[in-house]
Amino acid sequence: MPPVRVMIVEDSLVVRHLLAHIVSQDARLSLVAAVASAEEALRELPRVRPDVISMDVRLPGMDGLEATRRIMAEHPTPIVVIAGSINDESLDISMNALRAGALSVVEKPVGIETGGHEQIAETICTQLYIMSQVAVIRQRPSISPRYRSLVPEMPVQGQAPRRPAQAPAVLAIAASTGGPPALAQVLGALPPEFPLPVLLVQHMGAAFMEGFASWLDGLVPLKVALAKEGDTPLPGHVYVAPGDRHLLLSPQNTLRLSLEKPIASQRPSATLLFRSVAATAGAQGLGVLLTGMGEDGAMGLAEMRQAGGYTITEHESTAVVYGMPAAAVRLGGSTVSLPLPQISARLLQLARKEAFG
Repeated sequence: MPPVRVMIVEDSLVVRHLLAHIVSQDARLSLVAAVASAEEALRELPRVRPDVISMDVRLPGMDGLEATRRIMAEHPTPIVVIAGSINDESLDISMNALRAGALSVVEKPVGIETGGHEQIAETICTQLYIMSQVAVIRQRPSISPRYRSLVPEMPVQGQAPRRPAQAPAVLAIAASTGGPPALAQVLGALPPEFPLPVLLVQHMGAAFMEGFASWLDGLVPLKVALAKEGDTPLPGHVYVAPGDRHLLLSPQNTLRLSLEKPIASQRPSATLLFRSVAATAGAQGLGVLLTGMGEDGAMGLAEMRQAGGYTITEHESTAVVYGMPAAAVRLGGSTVSLPLPQISARLLQLARKEAFG
C-alpha cells in the first residue's frame, strides 16, 4: 500500500516543522503539504489531494472549526484535530469541529525534549493513518431527518424486536470514532427528567475527557459530568468514563472506576461497562452501541442481551464507522438496529415505566 498522504494545517512555524518531522518519521505516512492557514489549505486541497488532514483549531483568519465545515462541504477529507490546549475555548472549538465532521482529536506536540513526546507522536501518526481510511461524505447522514422514513427498523435475524420483560433501570451507551456528535444527538433529544441514569464510554484521549464532559453538558438537557468512584447513579444524569479508567456498575449499584488492563486496546472499554451492567441490572439493563472503529462493546452488548436486557445498535446508514455496531450484530448482541435519529425516541419509549405494567 502506498503511504497515506498528509496535509498539515498549523500557523505556528515551530509546531508545523515539528509535526512535519513526526509525519516524515513514520513509514505509513507521506507529507504532501504543510500550510499556515485555513485559507491556504482550501486553496491547496484540490491540487495536493491529501488522504487526511492534521488541523489546528486556533488559526489566523478562519479558525479550525470553520475550516472543517468548509472542507467537509467542498472537499470532504478525513480530519484529525490537533488541540494545543485542553482547558479553554480551544477545546470547545475542537469538540464542535467533531460535530462539523472531524473524526478525532489528539494533543498537540510541544517539543522533542518534552516528556511523553514519543507517545504523543505515535498517537498522532496512528490517528492520521487510521482516520485516512474512513470514508467521509459531504453531508453526514447522522443529522439527516430523512432517514426516519427511509431506513426501516432492523430486528436481529429478521425477528420482530421484543420489548424488555421489565422496565429498564439504567442506560449504558458507548461510542468511538464519530461518537461526540452522535452522542450529542441522542442525548440532546432526551428531556432533563429522563427517568434513567446514563453511563457513557467515549473513546478519546485521556486529556480531553473532562473537557468533553463539560462540552456535552452544555449541549444536552441532562446533567453531564465525569464519573467518580462510589457515585450512586441518579436519573437524568450522565456519568462519563474518565480518561484511562474503565467505568463499571458495581453489584451495590454504585459506580466503580478501574485500572484493569485495556480490552481491545481500550481503556475505558465499552465491553467492560456493558458486562458490568449485564451482571448487575440483568433484564433491567438498556444498552446502546454507536459508531466506532473496531469491536469494543460488541461482546459486552451480547452479554447484556443474554442477561435479558434490551440492546440497540446504530444502523449502518448513519454510522460514521460501522465497526463496533456491526460486530455486535454479528455476535447476536443487538435487539434492534436503528438509524441515529430514531434512537432517542426508542429510549424514551422504553424508559416509560408505566408501559410495563
